[in-house]
Amino acid sequence: MKMWSGRFRQALNPEFERWQRSFPFDQRLLGEELAASGAHAKALCVAGVLSQAELQEILQGLEYIGANSVSLLKDEQEAEDVHHFVEKQLAAKIGQTGLKLHTGRSRNEQIATDLRLYVRTSCDEIVSLLQAMAKAVAAQAEKAGAAAMPSYTHLQRAEPVLVAHWLLAYVEMMLRDASRVADCRKRLNVCPLGSGAVAGATLKLDRAAIAKELEFDEPTKNSMDATSDRDFAIEYAQALSMIAVHLSRWAEEFILFATQEYGFVKLPESYATGSSAMPQKQNPDALELIRGKAGRVIGAAQQLTITTKGLPLAYNKDMQETQEPVFELAATVPMMLKVATGFMYEVGFHFERMHDASSTGFMNAMAAATYLVGKGVPFRKAHEVVANAVRVCVERECELGELPLVELKTISPEFEEDFYKSVALEAVLDCHDVMGGTARARVAEALKDAKLRIEALGKECHARA
Repeated sequence: MKMWSGRFRQALNPEFERWQRSFPFDQRLLGEELAASGAHAKALCVAGVLSQAELQEILQGLEYIGANSVSLLKDEQEAEDVHHFVEKQLAAKIGQTGLKLHTGRSRNEQIATDLRLYVRTSCDEIVSLLQAMAKAVAAQAEKAGAAAMPSYTHLQRAEPVLVAHWLLAYVEMMLRDASRVADCRKRLNVCPLGSGAVAGATLKLDRAAIAKELEFDEPTKNSMDATSDRDFAIEYAQALSMIAVHLSRWAEEFILFATQEYGFVKLPESYATGSSAMPQKQNPDALELIRGKAGRVIGAAQQLTITTKGLPLAYNKDMQETQEPVFELAATVPMMLKVATGFMYEVGFHFERMHDASSTGFMNAMAAATYLVGKGVPFRKAHEVVANAVRVCVERECELGELPLVELKTISPEFEEDFYKSVALEAVLDCHDVMGGTARARVAEALKDAKLRIEALGKECHARA
């Protein structure tokens, strides 16, 4: 029997009945539904609707459903949704007392609560996985030491940087991502139970006690908003789409740097595949899948936004369509992070090739202009002087540090013998001696700071576990 069938005399069209059921996918909310139902049962007991004996019956029945969920779910053919499933199983186990559980509540508030609990758990998992990924990247940055590589703008070589500096850029992204997810968790942690279908419960339920039981910070403030709010799901999806964007950018760089044309990265065999046709191939499939699945994550975020954009208050059946994108996100992003973290621990770097690439191609031109500024030349003039020197080097197929001093002086009399030391790789790196720059001492400080922030995030994750 349907939970709502009393008013109806005609059976649902069979195709529509199958189509409108959410149980095939919302059954994954069973744990959250059981927890919320237990909290509601305790509130009903305090309100005098249930006796202590009935409360114990219900709690034991809910515990039985949880303990036997695999077999019970396998045999279920009729439940409309996870709420209907629990009510059916409870009544089958403990009889009429089970039918009292739905007193004073609505499925509208139940799904709003279950989804919040589900997203909250997912947020905790994802923050923990981001911490693990950041730790893996920082470990590689530490191993890289003083190794240098080219940085790029417009995909053209720009200036040399430390490999550690490049890797720590991704640590910053991951720590921002963790902050966004944690912020989302904080905002979603309010409890809709007691909101009823739309206007609030018809019983004097202790909503604060229910919220505390489920480890929410407080009850929601408005029943209409509580039952129709999916902001938390959209915000969650948007935070996860940023993670996917960052992982996709990370994967793209490693794909590029693993090509023979770059030759900076050595792919770990445990995260690569071969070609069925070309025996020599080693393909970065793990990275390509991460890059590809970013589209799936971003699409889920868009689906949630579009589904809710035109809905009037309060609950509408359209909101059933907000569940599957959340489940998709909660499954996809953790796997992306787990694979990326494993890859990061095993990837290798060709530091010698990276060093050679960072020592050629006039990537010390900015440092050369800075040298002239130190001699009192206005930067705009220094820029022009160095550009003229680069043009001469291109014609002669040499680097700036290979031009004789006598020739440099024909371009600008401010050049002196100390110029050559100022455009050596170590000096070029160290001239970026500002907070956030790639000077060796600054990167050492940044690495130490990153490790401290990663450790602090780990402690926060442990405290929530």
